[in-house]
Amino acid sequence: MFIINLTYKTELEKVDQFLNDHIEFLNEQYELEHFLASGRKIPRTGGIILSNIESKSELEKIIGKDPFKKNGVADYELTEFVPSKTCDELKFLIK
Repeated sequence: MFIINLTYKTELEKVDQFLNDHIEFLNEQYELEHFLASGRKIPRTGGIILSNIESKSELEKIIGKDPFKKNGVADYELTEFVPSKTCDELKFLIK
C-alpha cells in the first residue's frame, strides 16, 4: 500500500487548467480499484492519494498517466507502508 503525496510546483491557475482531466484520471483509478481515498491538502498545496497497489513500479506507471504529472504541475512522493491496525471499517486493508 502507498501514500502518494502530490505537491504543486506551479501556481494554482495552471493546476486548475488540468483539474478536470486529473479528476477523470482519479475516477478511472477508483473504477479499477487502484485508489482507496484522495483529497486536497489544506492549505491547497497539493493532494494525497491512498493506493492499494502493491508494486512501486506499477504505481509509477499509473502516476505517469496523471495529467498533473504529464503536464509537469506536481511532484509525487511515494511512501510505502503495511497497515497493521485499522478501525473496523478498514479491516480489509490488513493482509
